[in-house]
Amino acid sequence: MASDASFALGTAGLVSPSVQKIASPSSFLDIRNDGWTKQYLPELYESEVEKYGDRSISGFIKMLGAEMPMASDQVIWSEQGRLHIAYQATVATATGVLSAVKNIDNTSGSSLTGNEIALRVGNTVVCEVEGVVFKGFVQDTATLTIKPYGAENVDDLAGITAASSQTIKLFVYGSEFKKGTSAMTGAIEPNFLSLTNKPMIIKDHFEINGSDTAQIGWVQVSGEGGESGYLWYLKSSADTKARFDDYLEMIAIEAEKSASGADTDIPDGSQGLLSAIGERGIVATNQFNADPELSEFDDLLKELDKQGAIEENMLFLNRDANLVIDDLLAGLNPHVSGGLGFGVFNNSEDMALNLGFTGFRRGSYDFYKTDWKYLNDASTRGGVQVSGIDGVLIPAGTSTVYDQILGSNIRRPFLHVRYRASETEDRRMKSWITGSAGGAYTTGIDSMVVHFLSERCLCVQGANNFVLFTAS
Repeated sequence: MASDASFALGTAGLVSPSVQKIASPSSFLDIRNDGWTKQYLPELYESEVEKYGDRSISGFIKMLGAEMPMASDQVIWSEQGRLHIAYQATVATATGVLSAVKNIDNTSGSSLTGNEIALRVGNTVVCEVEGVVFKGFVQDTATLTIKPYGAENVDDLAGITAASSQTIKLFVYGSEFKKGTSAMTGAIEPNFLSLTNKPMIIKDHFEINGSDTAQIGWVQVSGEGGESGYLWYLKSSADTKARFDDYLEMIAIEAEKSASGADTDIPDGSQGLLSAIGERGIVATNQFNADPELSEFDDLLKELDKQGAIEENMLFLNRDANLVIDDLLAGLNPHVSGGLGFGVFNNSEDMALNLGFTGFRRGSYDFYKTDWKYLNDASTRGGVQVSGIDGVLIPAGTSTVYDQILGSNIRRPFLHVRYRASETEDRRMKSWITGSAGGAYTTGIDSMVVHFLSERCLCVQGANNFVLFTAS
């Protein structure tokens, strides 16, 4: 049943951080002029009302990946290419001459040249043209000619016309040679993808003059980190620290690299999670619509199969997408799901539930889903004007690599953070105080300045196993 409900928030409820308390005439009661006596004094609640609950949105990266040091100003890693050979091409003539050949993972990209194609004379291939599947033999690589086993030419096969510019998909399943022929010509070199990312320098600070550090307020304030007191600057300082902690996570999610030709006055940027999945991963559009069907979710499993995806995956979703999955699972019999293992949580269901995850199994995949506050909060992606992301799917796999800092092989998650550090400098999270107030005696300026700094970037390895769910 359709709903016409709408929701609005008054101007007093707008989300805007308050960084200082200002003493003004409107902040006090004038008992003498207004004729107040003690019996009419209002009852004061000394504690600040926490109407937004826990306002921090951090925790996503901490849940998923590790943080590791690095000494350079960029991180470089390589990823394997596919082991088997598959292409998509255009059948230029009825004889089976191919043109506009493209890698199966790059069907929307530019065509490959003859030197970039790993097909060799003698290869046997499985082909599909216009819905017709047949076996073929690579006769020539100079003009990329494939001859079918079942006919003289491709258009002689039932169901295939003689028209040119038909799409052909093929993969190599072996080779065949006649008696007395020489060895196969050419060799296939392993292919890999080299990727890089650069750390971003993030800064913020809080400042208060010396006089205000001695100002006692009548409202007891508290911060996200448990700070409490009647000094308002403690509240401002704690909020700045909590906001900076959130920024460390938000840049890992939202960061973008500067495009070539962009304004040279802006920094180089970095590649965050959403950018990496959008460029190298799977993008699913309208996966969580208003009337979901199980077959639509199964289409996602098929895409994961194509990438050889990890068995255990975590879904971080906004409220609507999470409810869609709940509604979808509610119509299924839970006793035919085949059970569920919680290996990613040391096989403890209690641990998974304590972290806010619930799980289900479909096909050969285990999924653990949870709400992602970043997508629901009104001051971040939950805002109407910056919506469009329904969630992400993150594999729970790891890769083994040699770490030069540690000097040994380590296992690290596909998703992890690298920060700048050396024997004398650790820039994971720096904080220091300058000024001549609040316990700092470094300058003659009558103020206290709390500085925050970090230098870090996110590494998204194996992004083809990640999924970004978009609303449109």
